[in-house]
Amino acid sequence: MADSHDNDKNIEIWKIKKLIKALEAARGNGTSMISLIMPPRDQVSRVTKMLGDEFGTASNIKSRVNRQSVLGAITSAQQRLKLYNKVPPNGLVLYTGTIITEDGKEKKVTIDFEPFRPINASLYLCDNKFHTEALNELLESDDKFGFIVMDGNGTLFGTLSGNTREVLHKFSVDLPKKHGRGGQSALRFARLRMEKRHNYVRKTAELATQFYINPATSQPNVSGLILAGSADFKTELSQSDMFDPRLQAKILNVVDVFQPSN
Repeated sequence: MADSHDNDKNIEIWKIKKLIKALEAARGNGTSMISLIMPPRDQVSRVTKMLGDEFGTASNIKSRVNRQSVLGAITSAQQRLKLYNKVPPNGLVLYTGTIITEDGKEKKVTIDFEPFRPINASLYLCDNKFHTEALNELLESDDKFGFIVMDGNGTLFGTLSGNTREVLHKFSVDLPKKHGRGGQSALRFARLRMEKRHNYVRKTAELATQFYINPATSQPNVSGLILAGSADFKTELSQSDMFDPRLQAKILNVVDVFQPSN
């Protein structure tokens, strides 16, 4: 049974698909249709200033009709932005301008919303149509993948969804090098080293379950897992009994990443 979060997301996706259709079909006279996309952590003040500069430039447009419609679109974008004191966590999408309806009449439209997940695009275009490429990309890359980068210095856990990469957690580890210090018996040192390696793999395996298994459903929360890193830790992890079999089944690839030695 799909949980309510999935249903909400499916409704969001359906809404955006409908919206894209309507936006793509819309046409205007001249270049009075503004497409504005602000990625997460962008500044409202930056865009407000940019719109002010654009307003100044548009005031020089020769054709009076076109000038008025462009200035009108910029003004409505400025007005709508005033409703936001900061960019929402997933970014902000704003479309505004005068479109020609099916019966040839002019109609002002303004649509603004926070996408259902982070939008990694920054866009400002004034055209005779709305630009929806970035919205289409949001829908395309719906799969979320987990990646674990593991080497002799530590492990990093992250997710990748479309162009959005998120680091969930990282920790360092201090493992004994292959050669023991003088005075320690080689056997004891080797045993100590194996024990530390074992504990390191176990800790990584436990954290992987914590980050990539949804406790509510007991199912993985990623479509696939990529294990990467230098040395053979990633292979050891993938084959270890300590690594959750539900995650083992999700491994897509084990990749060598060679890091330059210090």
